[in-house]
Amino acid sequence: MSLYQLMYHFVWTTKERERMIEPKYEDELYDTIRTKAAGLGALVYALNGTRGHVHMVASVPPRISLSNFIGQVKGVASALFNAAHGDELSFRWQSGYGVFSLGKEDLKRCIRYVEGQKRHHETGSTIALFERTQE
Repeated sequence: MSLYQLMYHFVWTTKERERMIEPKYEDELYDTIRTKAAGLGALVYALNGTRGHVHMVASVPPRISLSNFIGQVKGVASALFNAAHGDELSFRWQSGYGVFSLGKEDLKRCIRYVEGQKRHHETGSTIALFERTQE
């Protein structure tokens, strides 16, 4: 196995930022995302969001491109969610995502930011750059 320290902050949204991630579905959705990310060889440090978007801090192995990684994570999450709950809600992700590389010194701060997503959005203390998914 090769040695690497490639850490990233990902953010992606539901289709048109619709408030589709209801609290009753959150754990199931996040478990699916964690499981798929781990299956691709990633180490997930933090995963959280709001009803309209998701943040994930993860270390992704260099053997998989970031676009392939996030595409597979999003694809599996929406497919499994719709298979389980499609009669209640048609779940879709917006195309695209934001990704920011992190240095080791940034990791703890970014984990805290992701873990505090709901509070940041309630209090208006978000970091604008980390909430973007498009230029």
